[in-house]
Amino acid sequence: MLRLRDFVSRRGDPLQLEALTGDLGLDRQMPEAEVASPGLALAGYTGRFAPNRIHVFGETEITYLNALPAGQRQSTLTKFFGFDLPCIFVTKGQEVPAELLELARARGVPVFRSKLKTAEFYRRIKPIVEEAFAPRTTLHGSLADVYGVGLLFIGRSGIGKSECVLDLVERGHRLVADDVVQVTRRGNDVLIGRGHELAAHHMEIRGIGLIDIPALFGVRAVRQQKRIEVVVQLEDWETAKDADRTGLAREETMILDVAVPRVVVPLNPGKNITVISEVVAMMHLLRYSGVDVAAAFNARLIKRMKEQRGVREYLQEDYE
Repeated sequence: MLRLRDFVSRRGDPLQLEALTGDLGLDRQMPEAEVASPGLALAGYTGRFAPNRIHVFGETEITYLNALPAGQRQSTLTKFFGFDLPCIFVTKGQEVPAELLELARARGVPVFRSKLKTAEFYRRIKPIVEEAFAPRTTLHGSLADVYGVGLLFIGRSGIGKSECVLDLVERGHRLVADDVVQVTRRGNDVLIGRGHELAAHHMEIRGIGLIDIPALFGVRAVRQQKRIEVVVQLEDWETAKDADRTGLAREETMILDVAVPRVVVPLNPGKNITVISEVVAMMHLLRYSGVDVAAAFNARLIKRMKEQRGVREYLQEDYE
């Protein structure tokens, strides 16, 4: 659950908020990732009203309240605040009715005012709320940006994930996270990976210790986050199962209920895992552009086999 205090204290103040009730209710939990206007609830119909949402009072709602007689406005707002409301936002820098602030303080409901127009406020707050409530998990691995493709390297501890990514960085690719990868799901099928803020693009290389990638290779060698597009699983040669040798059998792994392509790479002494990783990224780009090398080769092979079978059948029937 997300506290209101953490939600409104976003860097840069993109919502341009002013707390009209001070610190009142800032330790409340935001129960839902939905933003809506009170709508018909102010007019008295509450049959379909969802109180657990973030409520936004635009110019229409404030104008409607100001148009009501004082007694009716008090009655309307009293009924509205009878629900357990998480918070209220007022847009366009409008003057808030005194009755609303009085009832909000009495019920412990925080009220914020934004200078933004209502449509712009909705446009900015929705991605912030989606990010705050997005499903997330933490994985043990290393994430790198290789030719614009997010490769997540996984495998047993000490198998060489960090060394592989370090070699990729030395070849001009970029580090996203090492050892601990925080994964967030955006929408239905987009996985965004980033490192822990305390790690700050440091890597642990056994025998050397911690190294600072931006200090050694420059700021162009790192990026803050990247979409995870392929999982590269490093395995020992002796314990690895039969590896795919044609590329026709596609393997997938599930992360936060999203299917991600997986490539299993058995390791043995002398294997250049860095070049293989670059090829994995380039093959993914080819498939994304509609070129499937394995499928095209298989189709040519089947075509040639059919042609050869036709020739053999013709020769078998030729008795002259």
